[in-house]
Amino acid sequence: MKKQATFPWGMIFCLAIAPVYGQYYENVKPHAMVEKVTRLHFFYHDIPVGNNPTTVLIAQANITDNFFSPSPYGSLYAMNDPLTVGPDLTSTVIGNAQGMYIALSHDPAKFTAVFYADFGFTTGRFNGSSFSLFSRYPPTDYVPSPGTIREMAIVGGRGAFRMAKGFALLRATSSNATTGNASLEFNVTLYHY
Repeated sequence: MKKQATFPWGMIFCLAIAPVYGQYYENVKPHAMVEKVTRLHFFYHDIPVGNNPTTVLIAQANITDNFFSPSPYGSLYAMNDPLTVGPDLTSTVIGNAQGMYIALSHDPAKFTAVFYADFGFTTGRFNGSSFSLFSRYPPTDYVPSPGTIREMAIVGGRGAFRMAKGFALLRATSSNATTGNASLEFNVTLYHY
């Protein structure tokens, strides 16, 4: 009889104490946050071959033979690409884009992928801040037409770009179909708090 009474009293005790110790939130009145707009301009350099590649193949489907097979469809790449103030790789480095992308084109003459990258800044006014890009790179010739502009989505950020949303407009400044090396000009518009 004593054992049967212990369980209900234990349950009553647990239920009574839960409201006291079970509160995991705090009622805070929201304050008005002012949305800021920041526009950034920089260059991104993707270098998959050479002595110091910035992009490496980390997985590939069994239908692809090598890094530049007739169709890189299903290949997954990790990247740590430099961001510079000018179009040349030798210009001042202001940060890097770290992330991954998966190639999605069955056509060997075209490149399309889904990208996830964190664009982090290591110098200047936005040192320590970053924004996140998660978007599809639309089908493009491996050697794109000059002036072709692509748009990608910005889905988050940290530091000065906390809660960022926005878009990036990309234009290829150089591209080599043989090596895969590419440089892109980025014009980014960020809405953040």
